[in-house]
Amino acid sequence: MTAVSSIAALLLSVLLLIGGNALIGVTTPLRARIDGFPNLTIGLLGSAYFAGMLAGTLVAPAIVRRAGHIRAFTAFVSLAVVSVVLMPVCVWPTAWLIFRVLIGFVFAGLYAVIEAWINAKATNANRGALYALYQIANFSASATGQMALQPLGPGGFSPFAVAAALLALAIVPIAMTSVDPPAQPRSVRPRLLWLIRAAPVSCFAVLAAGAANGASFALGPVFAVDIGMTPDRAPLFTAAIVVGSALGVFPVGVISDRLDRRLVMAAVMIAGAAIEIMLSRLTGPGVTLIALGFLVGLTTYSLYTLAVTLANDGAPPHDMISISVGLLFIYCIAAIAAPAIASVLMRGFGPQALFLQNAYVHMAVAAFALWSLVTQPVKRKQVLRP
Repeated sequence: MTAVSSIAALLLSVLLLIGGNALIGVTTPLRARIDGFPNLTIGLLGSAYFAGMLAGTLVAPAIVRRAGHIRAFTAFVSLAVVSVVLMPVCVWPTAWLIFRVLIGFVFAGLYAVIEAWINAKATNANRGALYALYQIANFSASATGQMALQPLGPGGFSPFAVAAALLALAIVPIAMTSVDPPAQPRSVRPRLLWLIRAAPVSCFAVLAAGAANGASFALGPVFAVDIGMTPDRAPLFTAAIVVGSALGVFPVGVISDRLDRRLVMAAVMIAGAAIEIMLSRLTGPGVTLIALGFLVGLTTYSLYTLAVTLANDGAPPHDMISISVGLLFIYCIAAIAAPAIASVLMRGFGPQALFLQNAYVHMAVAAFALWSLVTQPVKRKQVLRP
């Protein structure tokens, strides 16, 4: 209970923060489609978000070290609010690409603060469960934020105003908390090679998570519309994925605290890839589409949680922000390319190519995790360098 109470204010901020980001995330491609943006541009809007996040991973440790976790969090949220409010004012592709880059940039910093805070309060015995609580808050807020688009509609100013309000409110709980923030980062330099050597499975897993999640994050609503759903009902599909994610991540996290996380990772990725293959064979909307979307979230969206907890096992608190931004950097590399690649595949082979691509990615993760289990039955400890 002490560990949970130490991150309670943070989790409340996460609910508001992710709710606002999810609402603007699902609004952006649908509004862009309504306003006649080309398909490639819609895909690039997803890539732009992750390009900004990639840049943010390089800068966030220096900002956090200079300002501290709480003040840095406040500054990041303020920039996100400005970007969201200006989107309906400047409705043209170049401006929206810039806004999405800026939103991605500040969310890299926000995720670095959040994840370093959680991992600093956790131990190896409860890290999976505690990080899963964060992911439950993340996914629950994401589903709620996406569903909020139904009454608001993708047209007009309303979804942007509500998203900005949620982001602004996220400052309040974290600014008022009495819990001590984590230790300041020891280094602000990128430590990617160190991270790859210390946690190769985690690095490969977040690369795969970025490829799969980045594509479905940007093009999931477009997939739903292209197989027959109306734009106002497309959030039902993406929300089903997120609801499945929220329900699946905690039991997976708890199991990974008791078993080798690599074994758990391989098992859920094999199951998720099988479901994605079934989803890729659908040719129309219906209950089956929603159910399979839910099952995809239930399995594959635990991958990032497993990767982060695996990498942080045994790491000292002052290295956790370096681990968080390093993994996020790798995640973004894949997430930048994946939406554009998926949009091209969808244009050439149909909307089903989106989830077929993801199935191949998740099978590769399962294979690498199993190979690691065979060659290194006992997980290596972090080899830290000053």
